[in-house]
Amino acid sequence: MGRGRVQLKRIENKINRQVTFSKRRAGLLKKAHEISILCDAEVALIVFSHKGKLFEYSSDSSMEKILERYERYSYAERQLVASESDSQGNWSMDYNRLKAKVELLQRNHRHYMGEELDLLSLKELQNLEQQLDTALKLIRSKKNQLMYESISDLQRKEKAIQEQNTMLAKQIKEREKTVAQQQQQSQWGQQDHGLNSSSFLLPQPPPCLNVGGAYQEEATEMRRNELDLTVEPIYSCHLGCFAA
Repeated sequence: MGRGRVQLKRIENKINRQVTFSKRRAGLLKKAHEISILCDAEVALIVFSHKGKLFEYSSDSSMEKILERYERYSYAERQLVASESDSQGNWSMDYNRLKAKVELLQRNHRHYMGEELDLLSLKELQNLEQQLDTALKLIRSKKNQLMYESISDLQRKEKAIQEQNTMLAKQIKEREKTVAQQQQQSQWGQQDHGLNSSSFLLPQPPPCLNVGGAYQEEATEMRRNELDLTVEPIYSCHLGCFAA
């Protein structure tokens, strides 16, 4: 028959317990040495006997370095676990507090809307009425402020538009005045050009007028000659009379 499973319990016989401790301790140290070599692991083994005798094993690294590394790791693990537990506790507290606050806000909102008022006492209703009156005053004050600001803004815009319209009307008048002056100057230029053209196109006096002038001069000369001929006989006659 096969070997049965050994029940793990304290060996009552001191001699057998000492022999088993020695054998098991040697096997444990051997296994620690093997795992450190085969798996390239840092192994530290500490065993205290029933009488308080120390047995230890460490891999290539010293026991102090391995223990310091263990202390750092265990401290970090303890801090992480503590922070997680604290955070979980804080989260639960925050959740309960926020839940109660949300319920209170929802209940107040229903009261402000005029719902679920049957459970309120007279004093609570008076407080609710006072809160609503205060809220209405604040709302009206804010509304009036916004209306005044809007009216002031519209007045500023109206003033700016009026100034712009005045400036545009002034520019239009100046432009119309300039256009009228240009048109008047253009008309004057056309009139001067028309006068010059008409004087240039007037007919010259006909040559007959010059001939007539020469004819008049010749007639005047002939009259003078006739007068001279008339005067000479008279003058000679008088001289003869004086001679006789």
